[in-house]
Amino acid sequence: MTDDTKPRIDFDPSIRTPEMEMAEVGAGVPDAADLKLTDINPANPHLFKEDRWHDHFARLRAEDPVHLNEIETAGRYWSITKYDDVRAVDGDWQTFSSAQGMTLGLRPDPDRPNPLVQITPFIAMDPPEHTAQRKTVRSVSAPSNLRNLEPLIRERTVAVLDSLPEGETFDWVDTVSIELTTLLLATLFDFPLEDRRKLTRWSDIVFAVPGSGGVVETQQQKIEELMECVTYFEGLWEERRGGDGTDLVSMLANGEATKDMPTISHLGNLLLLIVGGNDTTRNTMTGSVYGLNKYPDQYDKLTADPGLISTFVPEIIRWQTPLSYMRRTATKDCTIRDKQILEGDQVLMWYISANRDEDVFVDAERIDLDRSNADRQLAFGYGIHFCMGSRLAELQLRILWEEVLARFERIEIQAEPERTLSSFVHGYTKLPVTVTRR
Repeated sequence: MTDDTKPRIDFDPSIRTPEMEMAEVGAGVPDAADLKLTDINPANPHLFKEDRWHDHFARLRAEDPVHLNEIETAGRYWSITKYDDVRAVDGDWQTFSSAQGMTLGLRPDPDRPNPLVQITPFIAMDPPEHTAQRKTVRSVSAPSNLRNLEPLIRERTVAVLDSLPEGETFDWVDTVSIELTTLLLATLFDFPLEDRRKLTRWSDIVFAVPGSGGVVETQQQKIEELMECVTYFEGLWEERRGGDGTDLVSMLANGEATKDMPTISHLGNLLLLIVGGNDTTRNTMTGSVYGLNKYPDQYDKLTADPGLISTFVPEIIRWQTPLSYMRRTATKDCTIRDKQILEGDQVLMWYISANRDEDVFVDAERIDLDRSNADRQLAFGYGIHFCMGSRLAELQLRILWEEVLARFERIEIQAEPERTLSSFVHGYTKLPVTVTRR
């Protein structure tokens, strides 16, 4: 392949994205109570890095549940923070389209097409394209496939947990959460296990905010590393084209709706599956340990009755909400509550806020293993874009805690976690813990 024929992303690395702008101006923002209502901006990644988002959303839910912001890079966008409103927007794809992107995007400009349109994942599409491409890979979460995967997931979980040091502090994020999710993701892709940490790296950089000392230093570095992902998968693509494999790469390479797409166009779906299969579950795995340490009475209850794992899993997914929001774009002028949404406005459905809505979840900040409606949580979305891998994520979490409770008296955190600088990925970069075996 010559340089002229290599896949490439036509994206100007000098472009300043909304998260880059917010990362520059959002540090040191006052507490919600000390801000004018109009100055509250929940898209500030520092609120999540510092775990200070709770009060900002609580105030919006109480005083301005459909909240307008405008910044230089993104233009106008609305934050939807109440459960019923988020669910209504997510369920109306005709009025609130996914086709312009799933995260807060650049200010709409008819003279400048979206530079990332060539790597659009099916989550950022509307029917019928979305339906056809999603159908190509949906069998990965079929009940029969989950039954086939369960013994392998359990075997690997047991091996990782049995290898943990006792009486010694280690990082739960890297040692357990990343390792388990990346092993499974490599299996789903039939990706060489020795290279599996490449999947972790690509997942980390997708939504990373470029900056000094961050996951990536510059937008250019981010683009170059994404192109390494394209080149790597292109090799797997060619190996499996025309075959009968049941891995995700084979499904995309041979699916009726996706087989004729160039590799660069597949990048969006690949990154969607990488992030969906890696970032989200790994951050909930970490959040489960952190959350039970925050609410030790619930940890005691779970330890005393492992049968509560079935209610703990949806409750910890609600409490963590590993992807904070999803974006839609209004296709016409419309109204949400008393606010006039204009055609072309960006609309952010804050799942993390909906899952803390006290009108739906009593004492919502707490983890409660007796919560009767935890399965109503919106962390997986709602409507046509409901998370395809939700059952697989629940399976991984269930197996993890079945095996944890069988082995350990306690997993104890040794310091507060380090968190991801992102208003989209609600995650952790480090969590120091010790374990005490039974």
